Amino acid sequence: MSEIRKDIITGNQVIIASERGKRPHDFKLPTEEKRATSCPFCSGNEQLTPPEAAALRPTQSGPDTPGWQIRVVPNKFAALHPEEEFWEREEGIYSYCSGKGSAEVVVESPDHYSNLGEKGVEDITALLEMIEQRYRTLLLDREIKYVQVFKNFGPTAGASLAHPHWQIMATPMIPDLPRQELTGAAAYYRKYGSCVYCSILAAEKESGERVITANQSFVAFCPYAARYPFESWIVPVSHGSTFGRLTRTELRELACLLRKMIAIFELEFRSPYNLIIHTRALDDRHRDYYHWHIEILPRLTIMAGFELGTGIMINPTAPEVAAGILREKYPDY
Repeated sequence: MSEIRKDIITGNQVIIASERGKRPHDFKLPTEEKRATSCPFCSGNEQLTPPEAAALRPTQSGPDTPGWQIRVVPNKFAALHPEEEFWEREEGIYSYCSGKGSAEVVVESPDHYSNLGEKGVEDITALLEMIEQRYRTLLLDREIKYVQVFKNFGPTAGASLAHPHWQIMATPMIPDLPRQELTGAAAYYRKYGSCVYCSILAAEKESGERVITANQSFVAFCPYAARYPFESWIVPVSHGSTFGRLTRTELRELACLLRKMIAIFELEFRSPYNLIIHTRALDDRHRDYYHWHIEILPRLTIMAGFELGTGIMINPTAPEVAAGILREKYPDY
């Protein structure tokens, strides 16, 4: 039996085609070969990238040389540019603005063949600290209104290079989806006087059927109106609107949980995915009602005519089924 579910935050609808009940291995996934030939992110090829913006160098080696553990460089093919002057214009019925912003790449390891799910907790904690540092640095530009952190894994998820990396993009406006989330969260807060994400977290913990795992600081679960099969959210237990203010303990607990979750998708399911950090815009007005979180979106299906024509996603694996499978896999990592 199919269901049409409504996202409590955005109001978007999703068709859960639960009778299909697909498991990860039921999907036909493309195979990927990691080829390190002339990879610009590999150690020794530092001259193939723009000069680094930051790096973690345990060996105290010089900038743009080997010896780094994590390296941050401007995206060589950036869609937005920090040196652009910001302006807005109108032309008849249309409006547009300059391509002010920035795009950075966080290379998570000098090893071309490494996987995030195989890294140690301390290594992932250091990676998250670096990403958080760059997030805060980019927000120092007063013309930047939003910073998006994400990781694409696999070619069908948009990764043009196989070498493991994250990306950080800063924009001079609040993009459409974050604005939609902020609007929905604000509306819920005005109506009920509480954070919608805190309410979701309480409901999921009470039910338990979509919860995958949890620790003192974070809960991982499959959302009620999941758009993608095996879509998973990681939500902090304590209310906080921004990713940029985590304690060392919170970063380490996030690293512990994230390592195991990613290991399932990368090593067990071998699934392409997008990992996206959802955080509030720079405006402090959102502090009370927005709740930062991470969304992991496996790319096991392809959007077709119905999805593109209606904006309604079809998910062939009910989140309750997906959570049960992920719970079974989680203790193995």
